[in-house]
Amino acid sequence: MQRKAVRRRVLPGIAMLTALAAGAAGLTGCTSGSGDGSTSDSKAGGSSAAPAQPGKYRSLPAPCKAGADSKKLKGMLPAGDSLTPEQRDRMYAGVADASYDGDRHVGCRWTGQSPEETRLLSVGFERVVSYDRTASSDDDKAKQVYVRRLTDAKLPFPGPTASPTPAAPTPAAPTPAAPSPSVPAAPGAPVSPSASPSAPVELGSRVLEDLGDDAFLEDKLSPAGASAAQSRTVRIVFRTSNVIVTIEYSVQPALPGTVPPSTETQDKARQLAQALAERLSE
Repeated sequence: MQRKAVRRRVLPGIAMLTALAAGAAGLTGCTSGSGDGSTSDSKAGGSSAAPAQPGKYRSLPAPCKAGADSKKLKGMLPAGDSLTPEQRDRMYAGVADASYDGDRHVGCRWTGQSPEETRLLSVGFERVVSYDRTASSDDDKAKQVYVRRLTDAKLPFPGPTASPTPAAPTPAAPTPAAPSPSVPAAPGAPVSPSASPSAPVELGSRVLEDLGDDAFLEDKLSPAGASAAQSRTVRIVFRTSNVIVTIEYSVQPALPGTVPPSTETQDKARQLAQALAERLSE
């Protein structure tokens, strides 16, 4: 009888331990299943897309030093003979623009004067940052800023060449009238030229194909006046990755009736722009 009592007390204990072990196994199985379920959910599309990589440039160059190519500056900015060597050095050193965020916007300006003309030069750098790189990268954001400036300049955005539109039929030309008899010139009289001298070449505003990732040039001539010379301003904007560079070069003659040549003014501005683009790519 005593053995049976002991056996009755032991068997319930064993049964209880077995039940607890089975419950623990069940809980482990549920936990494992729950983990597998969450992993499969994330693989099914629960995870967000990886953000775009930041732009190439994390900072900007010192603007006055970046544009301070002494040979190019001396070719773009005249220095009067009355200037002392110290004054010349200060003039070519430039004056930095005030900036509250040197990693985003910086610029520099130069002024050269002579009895014949005044020349103004400015260089600006802007680093574009996308604050939501899941929507657009820094480069994409900079491209958008560039396109807005291109649109403000009223220049077409370069893209695939559209199919040519058929031209309207040209009306038939009128039959030329019979030439009137010409009076022969007197012997020894000077013969006047048949055409007037050609006007200076105007290159105009346009998109540039060989500067940075995107670039355009604006060429503006001030209205002609009887008592004032016409000034010319050439503005070049180009983008390299997430940095946009703006160059403005103005030539203001002192003598009335003088017009700064388009070719020379644009060439000087383009040479400086190319030098800055090469420096950024280093």
